[in-house]
Amino acid sequence: MKLEENLKQKLLELGRRLLDQHAARTLIAPLGNSFGFWFGGGNICLEDNGNILITGRFRNEGDARTGTGAGARGLECAVFSAESPSDDFQKVLSFSKEDLSHTEEVVSIEGVSLIPDSNSDTGFEFIISTEKKSAYPKNLINFQKPGTGVWSIDLLHSNNGLDSFKLDEMTTIARSEKGSTLHYKDPVAFTSNDGNTHIIFCHHPFSWSSSNSGLLTRKKNQASFDLISENILERGNSWDVACSRVTEKLSVPKIGPFADLPDLSIYFYDGAECLRPLDQNAKAAKRPRGYSCEELGGLAWGWDTEFPKLNKLNIDFPLFISPHGTGCSRYASAVSLADGSIFVAWQQSQKDESQPLVGNHLSSEEVERILNA
Repeated sequence: MKLEENLKQKLLELGRRLLDQHAARTLIAPLGNSFGFWFGGGNICLEDNGNILITGRFRNEGDARTGTGAGARGLECAVFSAESPSDDFQKVLSFSKEDLSHTEEVVSIEGVSLIPDSNSDTGFEFIISTEKKSAYPKNLINFQKPGTGVWSIDLLHSNNGLDSFKLDEMTTIARSEKGSTLHYKDPVAFTSNDGNTHIIFCHHPFSWSSSNSGLLTRKKNQASFDLISENILERGNSWDVACSRVTEKLSVPKIGPFADLPDLSIYFYDGAECLRPLDQNAKAAKRPRGYSCEELGGLAWGWDTEFPKLNKLNIDFPLFISPHGTGCSRYASAVSLADGSIFVAWQQSQKDESQPLVGNHLSSEEVERILNA
C-alpha cells in the first residue's frame, strides 16, 4: 500500500517540529563538558500513573578501538523520572559496569531500553547492551584489539516497579558469532498489539565498517527471542551510507487524513557517511557528514501490518542536525502522552561538543495542526 506524497510531507513536518533543535532544553547533562561525554542511548517509557521515565547511559571519553585504556567510556546506565515533560528529571535507578558483570566482565555499557512487562501489571523489562570482555571467534581473533570485547544484549526482569530487578537473574538474550554481525547493541524494545515483543537493535561487523539495524521478536507466551532480520532498514547511498540505526518507533496519531488510514508509525534513525571523520575540501560546501558516535538523524515510516518493512522519508540529506558542535543529533526517542501531546528526547551536540540529552514537548494542538493541515 502506498502513502500519498502530501501525507509524507506531513510526517516530515511532524518530525522536524518534534526534534526542533532550537526549542530543545537540556534534560540530563553528561558527566563532562567536552568531546566524548554524553547521556542518552535509551528510551522514554510511561508508568501507569503517567510518570515519565527516561533511560540512558552515561558515557565518558574513550575509544572503542583501543579498549578502556583510552577512557572510561560507558560507565553507568540509569533511569530518571518526572511527573511531566516540564519538570526536572530525577535519577531513580542506576547500574554500574560492576553491577552488570554477571557472567563476564563488562568493559562498557551501551544502549538500553525499558518497557512495561506485558505479563505483569507492575513489572518492567530492562534490556541492556554491553561490551563484555569476551574473545572474538577463533577465525577472527587476530583482529581483536587488546582491551576490547564483544557487544551483546541482556535482559533484566522486575515484578514490582523499578525496585525489584534481580541482577543475579540477568540473562543474555542476543549475541552473534558471525563476523558480519559480531557486535549486538542499542536495543529499541516495544510490544505490538498482538502481544509480541520486538527489539530493534544495531549491529556492527568485526571490522567496524558499518552500523545496521536488525530485529528480534519474542512471540506472546514464548520465553526466548528469535532473530527475524539482520537488516530492516538498508543503508543509503549518501548521508547514511555507513550507518542506519533505528532508535524509535512512534505511532502516528489518528488525526485528519490519517484517521481513516491503517495504523502506521514513524521511525527515527541515525545515519553517517563514515565511521571515522572524513576530510572536507576547503573550496567545496562544507556540511556535517556524521561519523561513529557523532551521527545525524533521519526519519522513516511503515504500515504496522507490514512491519518490519520501512520506508525512508529523507534520502539525500539528514533531517536532524544540531546547530552546535559536530552537528550530531541522534538516539531520538518519543512517546505520546495522555493529552495527545508528544514528548521527545535525543542526544544533541553542543558548542563544547558534549552531548546532553535534550528534549522537546509538542502540544496536542500543534500535533493536530500539523497532521490535519
